Amino acid sequence: MSGRSLMTALAFAGLAALSGCRGQTSDQPPVHLNPNMDSQPRYDPQAEAKLFEDRRTMRMPVDGTVPKGQLYEDEAYAYGKEGGRYVMKVPVPITEPMLKRGQERYNIYCTPCHDKTGAGKGMVVQRGYPTPTDLHGEYARKLTDGQVYSAIANGVRNMPSYGPQVPIADRWAIVAYVRALQFSQNATMDDVPAEKRASLPVEANL
Repeated sequence: MSGRSLMTALAFAGLAALSGCRGQTSDQPPVHLNPNMDSQPRYDPQAEAKLFEDRRTMRMPVDGTVPKGQLYEDEAYAYGKEGGRYVMKVPVPITEPMLKRGQERYNIYCTPCHDKTGAGKGMVVQRGYPTPTDLHGEYARKLTDGQVYSAIANGVRNMPSYGPQVPIADRWAIVAYVRALQFSQNATMDDVPAEKRASLPVEANL
């Protein structure tokens, strides 16, 4: 047998082996009578499982199970709470890159309702969606950073949860940027460094 013929024979043998794994020939019984690697016995979601006493196929995780990548030992950072109480301040150092990241994420997720200034006059509000809290009002300014974080992660009233879309680090970045927005509208002349005051316009309302 030539080399070419041998290769052809081996190729057909391989295809025959694969077909034996995947499907069936015309003289084989139907798949449901002949389980194979492609069609194995299984339980469908919500189906009854006689193996278990409660007959449920969908099993609860073992007590103490933690989803991969979700072991958050730093309660303050992960949940905005410590000992069951909201943290007062962002639990990580606030840097310029963090604020810029917060601004970017805020503009993506928050401006549709809160607008870029935080006044609550975003595009969806102009089209009939309930007006959100004015971020510059006394109520919002008195919220702890943990409460603002929780609103982003879990939602509050008409505001949906952004936990699935916004990871933990970005939530804190948004909190920091919201505080910067609030500061920009509620600062006094005493908050301006002395060397910068001369550059302010005379009509600046500080």
